[in-house]
Amino acid sequence: MKNNITPVRMPVLLAAMALALLAMPFVVKNAGATDLKSNPSAAANSATVLMYHRFAEPAHPATNIRIDQFEAHIEELKNGPYTVVPLADVVAAMTGGKPLPDRAVAITIDDAYRSVYAEAWPRLRAAGFPFTVFVATGPVEAKLPGFMTWDQIREMRQSGVAIAAHTHGHLHMADADMARNRREIKRSSRIMQRELGGTPKIFAYPFGETSSTIVNLIREHGYTAAFGQHSGVAFRGLDRYYLPRFALNETYGDLERFRLVVNALPLSADGVTPGDPLLDDTNNPPAFGFTVRKQVRGLSRLACYHSQSGQASVERLGQGRIEVRFPAAFGVGRSRVNCTMPGPQGRWRWLGMQFYVKRTG
Repeated sequence: MKNNITPVRMPVLLAAMALALLAMPFVVKNAGATDLKSNPSAAANSATVLMYHRFAEPAHPATNIRIDQFEAHIEELKNGPYTVVPLADVVAAMTGGKPLPDRAVAITIDDAYRSVYAEAWPRLRAAGFPFTVFVATGPVEAKLPGFMTWDQIREMRQSGVAIAAHTHGHLHMADADMARNRREIKRSSRIMQRELGGTPKIFAYPFGETSSTIVNLIREHGYTAAFGQHSGVAFRGLDRYYLPRFALNETYGDLERFRLVVNALPLSADGVTPGDPLLDDTNNPPAFGFTVRKQVRGLSRLACYHSQSGQASVERLGQGRIEVRFPAAFGVGRSRVNCTMPGPQGRWRWLGMQFYVKRTG
């Protein structure tokens, strides 16, 4: 598994946010301040979901978090106004279950690297924080160096760590045919049943890559929710089979950015288009749009960015419909769109989506 997941990169977005803060120091502090006072549920029923991969593995900086960074994250979560919740609670809230507290945070870790067992688990256990590991069964079965063993995964699971599905071979699902994707899911489930005595109900797409057809396949196999790798806050009303997560690594793991994401608010919207994140010649660049819910104020400060082309054109239609347009077709592979705006109490609202253009040849 040399081709590791590349976490979301957002230098253009974060630079733009910094400029916006400098341009509007007094407005940002109070922008939309009545949102949470008049509607306390505006920040509830949403959660920031964090995504890690490796710990103390400096040879892989794109997917690694340094221990000093990780320990700073844990201290912030312990001492700040946050509630770390099981990922299953986030999924339940998305489907009308028990409401989540403001600043709910869930921790996820992808790929079952051995450093999860050796470095992350002892620290999270000491902090009393629940977390979920998305396990691609292939590398564990093959006993590849650098991955956990089934004995280690069982030990963690028996202590309360949640284990979730991540296919067998960690493939690019959007490039594969549905027959192969179906075999991957079934094989992963069989191995999980054999090794853990049950099959997970939550899934994460390798590399965050998916399509509407793949989403239907995941739903068909009985999963209750699935997560991508696009930035954003999970909130009730999003497609629970394409929920966002904030990626953290050495470059994007400093405490300032961490505080930004764990304090983020949802940019609550409906009618997100297009419904399929897989693009082809007929819909590239996509006509990306969404309808912002009435309680969200200050839309004049909304800005959207594409990871390949930078700032996009934003058009507001009527009171809440937003249409985002891009100057050129998206390049091959995955890319992300992030839309952000200042929210109440100095926090930022965030809505993201990842798109994929198939590779040829």
